[in-house]
Amino acid sequence: QETLLGKYGEEGKLIYELQDQGGERLALRYDLTVPFARYLAMNKVTNIKRYHIAKVYRRDNPAMTRGRYREFYQCDFDIAGQFDPMIPDAECLKIVHEILNDLDLGAFLIKVNDRRILNGVFAVCGIPESKFLPTCSTVDKLDKMPWEEVRSEMVGEKGLSPEAADRIGEYVQLHGGLDLVERLLQDPKLSQNKLAKEGLGDLKLLFEYLTLFGIAGKISFDLSLARGLDYYTGVIFEAVLLQQEKDHVEEGVGVGSVAGGGRYDGLVGMFDPKGRKVPCVGVSIGIERIFSILEQRIEASGEKVRPTETQVLVATPQKGFLATRLKLISELWDAGIKAEVLYKKDPKLLKQLQYCEDTGIPLAAIVGEQELKEGVVKLRDVATREEV
Repeated sequence: QETLLGKYGEEGKLIYELQDQGGERLALRYDLTVPFARYLAMNKVTNIKRYHIAKVYRRDNPAMTRGRYREFYQCDFDIAGQFDPMIPDAECLKIVHEILNDLDLGAFLIKVNDRRILNGVFAVCGIPESKFLPTCSTVDKLDKMPWEEVRSEMVGEKGLSPEAADRIGEYVQLHGGLDLVERLLQDPKLSQNKLAKEGLGDLKLLFEYLTLFGIAGKISFDLSLARGLDYYTGVIFEAVLLQQEKDHVEEGVGVGSVAGGGRYDGLVGMFDPKGRKVPCVGVSIGIERIFSILEQRIEASGEKVRPTETQVLVATPQKGFLATRLKLISELWDAGIKAEVLYKKDPKLLKQLQYCEDTGIPLAAIVGEQELKEGVVKLRDVATREEV
């Protein structure tokens, strides 16, 4: 349990805690990042690039329509190691772009910010360092609620002065591209802050690389992006799907973020007995989120989805041909062909062909007395009904 606790900040309250029979305090993993960092530290790995698809658990209120569950799959991609700034970070964004593009999910935007810029903003707005992280998790709610509510949480719950909150408001409502980075580098207050200046310099570099990768058009530098987790140290990003105007379907479609990530240079050091750091940057894709969108889309379009990969059904028009069918399907399986047979001794031919239509199996291999005599198999194209 202590591996997980204290790594996530406010979101940590969603960790599933349990005790095993021996009374040891355990917890279910909340994401794949913290276990990855622990693995690197324990095995003294200083350089690795890997992906990981697995289940994680959150003690959240599930919202099925929005693809929010208590147990769900994440797909993570991480690059760990000491490299020159922003090259691996740009690659992570390139991968998110590639995935969302290939899945054909419609218009999307990848928001980018940097924790150092946010901390710089907080500093020049006169907020004590002890309140940086709590303020961060409040700013992170800007995509879900209006500025007024966020501001009142800052003042009411987080104990910021109204003036400081207003000063933050001037910054966190800004978003743009490289032009905004340039503008903030000239900002009289921010440019005095060492952290913010570093972050802005890196973002400038990042946009340069993203332009070379040909994806800068889909990236937005957004100062309201905070990501609720405590372990981020530098660049942070989040991919959101944009609602098309024609999608006036019921409330269920607003899915929010489908991928998120960032740089967490301090996490591995937390698990290393000597505190040795390994810089890391990574991204996590919410598989269930994406599935729920694809499912809604398919339902709306009324198209039929093929539920199986089977290429051919071995069928027979006559009784007493189970042995022949089993011998033939065994040959097909051995040849690496995806084949099925109905689990019935004497199915009717119509039943077998109907099964092909229902499950989208394109071919039926038919053997009967006639075929057996001639030493052939009749191959039927289920859709066109042509036979050879």
